[in-house]
Amino acid sequence: MHPELADLDLPEPDALHLPGLAGVRDIKGRIGVWRALLDRPLTSYYLVLGITILLLGLGLVMVQSTGSVADLAAGLSPYSDFKKQLLGAAVGLPLMWVAARSSPRLFRALAYPLLAVAVVGLGLTLIHGVGVSQNGASRWINLGGQQVQPSEIAKLALAVWGADLLARKDRFGQLADWRHMLVPLMPGAGVLCLLVMSGDDLGTTFILLVIFLALLWVIGTPGRVFTGVLILMALAMLLMIVSAEYRFHRLTNFLASQGSATGANMQSIQGKYAVGSGGWFGVGLGASREKWGWVPESTTDFIFAIIGEELGLIGTLCVTVLYGGLAFAGLRIARRVTDVFCRMCATAITAWIVIQAAINIGAVIGVLPITGVPLPLVSAGLSSLLVTLVGLGMLMSFARLEPGAREALAARGPGWPLRVLSWLGLSKRRK
Repeated sequence: MHPELADLDLPEPDALHLPGLAGVRDIKGRIGVWRALLDRPLTSYYLVLGITILLLGLGLVMVQSTGSVADLAAGLSPYSDFKKQLLGAAVGLPLMWVAARSSPRLFRALAYPLLAVAVVGLGLTLIHGVGVSQNGASRWINLGGQQVQPSEIAKLALAVWGADLLARKDRFGQLADWRHMLVPLMPGAGVLCLLVMSGDDLGTTFILLVIFLALLWVIGTPGRVFTGVLILMALAMLLMIVSAEYRFHRLTNFLASQGSATGANMQSIQGKYAVGSGGWFGVGLGASREKWGWVPESTTDFIFAIIGEELGLIGTLCVTVLYGGLAFAGLRIARRVTDVFCRMCATAITAWIVIQAAINIGAVIGVLPITGVPLPLVSAGLSSLLVTLVGLGMLMSFARLEPGAREALAARGPGWPLRVLSWLGLSKRRK
């Protein structure tokens, strides 16, 4: 090098500001930060908790927005539906917290009692004078002045019982034979589906079949057996559709032209009108026009349509991303836990909640037939809300068993309930 050039303070080649190089490095740095966050032991735990709180808060707001109209039309207080949903949140959140702090051994101990409660409850709905009918369907029973829907309990019962059953068979090495994978899991799921279909609830029946398939998938059922079960289920669903005239017409109307906006396809057409009229940012919270009698079931099955109208495309995309995040967190838990029961139960619960949300959203935007399933955590419904919160609490319990999670929780110190008790001077044990 020339002596005069040696005295100059030139930058190193890597430090030169090449076009676009700094931006690429910045993007790589941000990706590395996000990967580091996702690799933390408690990422799944906080994802499930955060998404649950966000969806629950959105549900309370939207139930008040949509339910007030129906309540006024029925001569009730405009806060009637909101109070019921708030009661569900007030009861469900402590139940979720208890489930998150419980051991999987407790869930396994409750598997058969929970299944028995679901079967008895579904049977009670079929007894005249005990079951409560709405719109020609008997799906509820009256307990203490509140309507309880046992089919919601059946979803959680099948997930827990099926996972416990397969985990026991795996422990004894019985799952090498595909017949042990199906018996008695398949007959048990069939009994629940028949009882639910006796109450004319095709949507919940399909969700039960999704839970059943998720259990078979995660346990490693051979491809030919899994395909055979899929074909059998498709034939059963087709038989249930054609066996009822209104279900058959609903399917043919979905496949055929839409027709009049006030005719047989009013709910589907008006729901798409509501979503489309929201634009990018919506007409404003509480300013929906479609909820004034144009969209049937606007507080339950079609609440997503009102979200699209009031919060716009941005609001609907945020809701969709939240359910996508829940799917990521649930499957991450299933992949990382080592216990067979936890893995299968986490997969079943995740499939149940996420697929149910996808079916609800797909029906509203017109890509799937209307099946009458609620949007988890958002739609009005006490039974659905409570059971979903318990299921998410179980997911959080499984997340606490991920590698490194116990150490991270111990390093974090006592939780906020213990800190509150310590502030009050009540956390010290008496000698």
